Amino acid sequence: MASALTIKHKMLNKRMSSFKNKIARYGFIIGALCILNAGCHSVNKTQRGAAIGAGTGGIVGAFIGKSAGNTALGAIIGGALGGTAGAFIGHTMDSQAAEIKQTVPGDTVTREGEGIIVKFDSGILFDVGKNDLRPEAQTNLQNLAVSLQKNAQTNILIIGHTDNSGVEANNNDLSMQRAGTVKSYLGMNGIDSTRLSTQGKGDTEPIADNNTIAGRSQNRRVEIVIVANDKLKNQAMQAGK
Repeated sequence: MASALTIKHKMLNKRMSSFKNKIARYGFIIGALCILNAGCHSVNKTQRGAAIGAGTGGIVGAFIGKSAGNTALGAIIGGALGGTAGAFIGHTMDSQAAEIKQTVPGDTVTREGEGIIVKFDSGILFDVGKNDLRPEAQTNLQNLAVSLQKNAQTNILIIGHTDNSGVEANNNDLSMQRAGTVKSYLGMNGIDSTRLSTQGKGDTEPIADNNTIAGRSQNRRVEIVIVANDKLKNQAMQAGK
């Protein structure tokens, strides 16, 4: 009798484990699709952040972000905690995103999951083919630096992009140089260099059609990705207990 009960108990545990895994997978897929598909209007940004990572882990999230051809999105999904902790971080990011929208002109601020993407068309920051900041761009980045100082529990990834005009190697170099220029300027304005990292993607991640003038203009951009650092993540996990 004891043996039969033990077998039944093991079978029940196995079925429950399989059921929980399915829930985790479905929850992740729904969350990921909502992030990658802007059509999920009924799910807000913080809820999407809570959905991503709910039983999946950052490695899976980073893979999905990378497979979408979007380094900025991948950085956010890859570091997501999900669940209650993710929602806590999402609310913190909501406040900072609203502040940046009000204080930094000429940018596009996108709240996604547990992070923020601040996008500048490269023409706002740089002259064509150059990596020296335009005078008016310096004011924009100074205002952004003020917000980053006030919200110190974050890490910042700066990603440079170009269109597909010219030689690929030159595009890669220019995108990296521009990301480096932005990093240096933020550092000069009080942002700890340990919070800052850069990537240059050249023309490999277009967001518009490179066959049109308007599309190429959109593809020439600098993205600044703001995500929680370890201190904020630990705070979020404690708050979620």
